[in-house]
Amino acid sequence: MKKGLIGKKIGMTQVFDETGKVIPVTVLEMGPCTVTQLKTAENDGYEAAQLGFGEIAPNHVNKPYAGHFKKNDIIPKRYLREFKFENISEYELGAVIKVDVFNVGEKIDAHGTSKGKGTAGVIKRWNFSRLKESHGSGPVVRRGGSTGACADPARIFKGKKLAGHLGSEKVTVQNLEIVKIDAENNLIAVKGAVPGPKQGVVVITDAVKA
Repeated sequence: MKKGLIGKKIGMTQVFDETGKVIPVTVLEMGPCTVTQLKTAENDGYEAAQLGFGEIAPNHVNKPYAGHFKKNDIIPKRYLREFKFENISEYELGAVIKVDVFNVGEKIDAHGTSKGKGTAGVIKRWNFSRLKESHGSGPVVRRGGSTGACADPARIFKGKKLAGHLGSEKVTVQNLEIVKIDAENNLIAVKGAVPGPKQGVVVITDAVKA
């Protein structure tokens, strides 16, 4: 990983290329991000850079984080993420990183949290088939049917597809192409969909080559 940014998802739209072909894109507001901490192998056992995005009122920051920002003389940030960049020496504490570190046509990986959909049944969560809606099935046609064993082993094995919480989990979409960059407004348009709702926090990094 050579570069990365923290931002938020604005929404989806479409743009046209030189040939008039329509391209569905997701618009992201990325940065500006501030380097809030540099971790070294000597002090921390590994090298990484901590970036901050979005300002927050000082009275809304707890004491440990307030001390963290005050120690480095940095305005408190709402979101903090750690990046294991290949060359930490290229970054300085307090430096501001903007969207222009990326280029049009470059491939990126987008990391976000998917939309939470609450408790869902097996049909919505795992795409189970419905029961027959006739011959006495009653009002339970969306039930999952038999899922357990008999007296032996008398339990449900781990990993069984059952009803439960759906969504609200970390998702990574790889190799998204950058279609357009608006450095003045810190906006970047990437081809395809990015996980998460509007205004959801998104982290982008340069694509990991296989």
